[in-house]
Order: sequence, then structure tokens, then C-alpha cells
Amino acid sequence: MVKKAFFLFIVIFSTKTFAQEQYKFSNDIENEINNDKNGNDYKYQLGAMKYSVSNYYFKGLQTWDKLGRKRKKISKDDSLKLVKHKLVNAKDYILDQSKKNEIVILNEAHHYSSHRTFATSLLKGLYENGYRYLGLEAIGDDSINVRKFPTTQSGFYTSEPQFGSFIKTALDLGFTIFKYEAIQGENGKEREIKQADNIYKFMQENKKGKYFIYCGYGHAYEGKDPHWEKTMAGRLSDLTKINPFTIDQTEFSEKSNTELNSPLLRIIKGKYPVVLLDENNMESKGDPKEPFTDIKIVHPITTSIKGRPSWMLSEGRKLYEVPKSKIKSYPSLIFAYRKGESDNKGVPADMIELQTEKDSGYLILDKGSYDIIVKDKTYTIANKFEKSIE
Repeated sequence: MVKKAFFLFIVIFSTKTFAQEQYKFSNDIENEINNDKNGNDYKYQLGAMKYSVSNYYFKGLQTWDKLGRKRKKISKDDSLKLVKHKLVNAKDYILDQSKKNEIVILNEAHHYSSHRTFATSLLKGLYENGYRYLGLEAIGDDSINVRKFPTTQSGFYTSEPQFGSFIKTALDLGFTIFKYEAIQGENGKEREIKQADNIYKFMQENKKGKYFIYCGYGHAYEGKDPHWEKTMAGRLSDLTKINPFTIDQTEFSEKSNTELNSPLLRIIKGKYPVVLLDENNMESKGDPKEPFTDIKIVHPITTSIKGRPSWMLSEGRKLYEVPKSKIKSYPSLIFAYRKGESDNKGVPADMIELQTEKDSGYLILDKGSYDIIVKDKTYTIANKFEKSIE
């Protein structure tokens, strides 16, 4: 049921026009969730996505966890066995493996913007290793390679700032982005078939480099699937006769309450994403009779710096404190747009909410020139100024 619901979100939000406010105050999102009569299964999933898109990372986790989803448990004993494995820097390992692969498939949980930040960190190395094409499940934009930046019309998930930065970085490096999602009404097994067919068709017409496929959840899994027989990744392998390098980010993702985290996550206490290898430097895939990926990434538990998730400061980004003199009233939403993108419905590089003057007003930005836009509680632009990050 969850798998079907996620596709419903993609169809609704990637095909509609965003006449209403795309980025909202947290209280407005909370009210929408509370007033949603569609039942907890739907409203908490959708609510978590809304929080994510508007850059409320922790609120997104909290809302998702209200669903009470049960993941396959790993016992503490099994976790201890896994911890005895060698811990390897995930980024370094993936980039090394990418040299001898033609297709890399990486998944995400749609309300974890941290997964997109990690994906962004791979782009430069992948490009250097011959990858030229980036396939995105979440995008529905035919003009992205001409415009060279995403807009709020490009898709729902892609409107989230970290996803926008992922796309922008890929385009700046020289990647060609392509969409591959199935059309509305194609669900379950049919959807997996169509996704793989769309990717394969693109590959047949574009052969000047390797392929990086970014998808959601189980689409990256190989082996027999209890619902879909085979997922997109497995079907793509059948079509291309190429064994893709598949990577999962979701299984060990953190919870809003650390006590609910996987024992493995609590035991490792890492400071950067890692992959577990056995004594022969082989990946730990788990039971081969079940759906699997070649590797699973274990991300560290998120800490905060100046009220912001610490992983946002990766890749040389810098903290910028918005001057109090620029804020005329509270609450306010503060947006940082890359120069020239705000007037064209661009995706903000970062955004924050300030409910009172005591709130931490730090944006996290790459080097470059930005238009900073301040909106008041009625979503009216109250101030606009320029800022260069050196």
C-alpha cells in the first residue's frame, strides 16, 4: 500500500501546476495535516513530504514516524556481527566501484533530504569516472537541460532545496538529465516494467557515457520482489545484460526518536556515511533469497549546527547569518535563490523559518551570488537583498 501511495504523490505533484504557495510556514503545514480527513496512512505520508519540501527536516522525520512503519528488525547480536565488519567511507567506496561499472543505481527515502546531499557529493567523482547521464524518477521536466536549473514546475520532490542543489550541481558539471517515470495509472509490476523500459530506451539513444540512476526505495533492489516479481533495477539488468551497481540508503535511516533507530546505527556512531565489508572486502548483502542491493549505506545520526542539520555543511558550504535588520516581522520565511533563478520559479538553494527574533537565522550556502527573499506570514515579499558567499 505504501508503494502505491508514493506513486500517487509523484503523479499528483509532478503533473499539477503549483498555483498555491509551494513553500510554507510549519504551522500552516501542521494545520493541513490536522485537517486532512483521508486517514493517517495518507496524511502523515503527505505531511512528511510537505515538511521535507519546505526544508523542515526534523519535522518531516517526526511526522513520518507517526505512521509506525515496521521495518525488518536486525537483532543486537546480528548488529554486533556486522559491526565486526570493516567500516569503509561510503563515498570513496562507491566512486572506486563506479570505475568498473556502467550503471550505478542509488535510492532515497523521499522525506530524507540528507540522502540527496550524499548523492550530490558523488557527482563530481562519477563525472570524472565517465558518468554523463543522470536519470531521475522524480522529475517531469523536458526543458531542464536547456534551462540549466530546476524550477518548482520540475516536480514535487525536486522542489526541495537539497534536491534542487543535486540537480543544479549535476547540470553545472555537464550531466544530461533524463526522466523515466511511468505514466499515471501504471502501478506495481507495470510501473517497474515501464521505468526500466524508459531507461533502456534512453540508453539506446545516448551512448556517450555511463549512467547514474536515482530512484526511490525498493526500485533499486535486485532479486525477487514479493510484490513486483522484479523491480526496475532487476528488469533494467535483464534488458541491458549489464549488472548494475545498486546502493541502498533507506534501510538504516535515522528515526526522529534515536531510541527507535536500528541497533546497528546506534552501535556504529559514525561521523560520515559508511559501507560494511567483510574480512575479504566483500559487501554484506544479507539473504540472497530476498531483494537486495550490492551495498547498504549507514548514515550517521544527524546533529545540529546553529539549528541546522550538520550534513548540510558538506562540500565546502558556509553558514550565513541573516541580519536581524532585514527581518521586518515574525514569523518570516527566508529564501536564498541562486542569482537569476527566483524570477523564473527556481528552487531555493536554502530556506529557513524564523518564528521569533530569538530563532537561529543561519542559511547554509555554496560559494556564489544569491537573491535573499524574506516573506511575511501572508507570504508577501517583505524584503529582498543580494548576498555573495565567498
